[in-house]
Amino acid sequence: MGVFDIYTVILLVVAVAIIWKLRSVLGTKTGAERPPVDRYAAPRAEPPELRPNGENVVPLNRVNGSNPPEGPVIDAESQPTRSSALDAALRALTQADHSFDQAHFLGGAKMAYEMIVTAFANADRKTLKPLLSREVYDGFASAIDARERAGHKVDTKFVGIDRAEIVEASVKGVVAEITVRFVSQLITVTHDAAGQVVDGDPLRVADVIDVWTFARDTSTSDPNWRLVSTQNG
Repeated sequence: MGVFDIYTVILLVVAVAIIWKLRSVLGTKTGAERPPVDRYAAPRAEPPELRPNGENVVPLNRVNGSNPPEGPVIDAESQPTRSSALDAALRALTQADHSFDQAHFLGGAKMAYEMIVTAFANADRKTLKPLLSREVYDGFASAIDARERAGHKVDTKFVGIDRAEIVEASVKGVVAEITVRFVSQLITVTHDAAGQVVDGDPLRVADVIDVWTFARDTSTSDPNWRLVSTQNG
């Protein structure tokens, strides 16, 4: 009984730590066989209509308890070089949202990327829905539906993210958009209903490049962002 109690306490502490970390980085309002066109298909669309009530969301950035930065913060490790046009766009975004911090945003974007990739593989619609725009969610859900109709199951092991860098930013009206290029490593295998491998290799680590765009309404106090577009790199 004593050993059981000790392990129970340890598991509870770990669970609380993970939940606290996700809430602090991602915000508090979020609840391979491949989709069409690309791995996480959703065609690039015009900026979605973001709603102040948080119906649309990916939570990634607020700076709490600090003065607004005068200009964009450069994450030297993950953002080694970039154009003057991108610098100007990030300055405009910072002016529209004084709480924006690049390093914190990229940290949250990495966590969101892993959560979304894993949830898609696991057909976890509940996790996906608050993180994606309606158009992107519909594309993901359609791919999951097709997979389930075929009796296929995807097993994905997330190895890690080699790099995440901001490649584009803009403010269109009150909607801010940031495009991030992810270079990651995954092990992905698709099994049929009989358990036979129909795609992928359980022993092969695949290098994956994804270009994802996140958006949020800067006119609201809601810090959350949603994934609004995905492309292969």
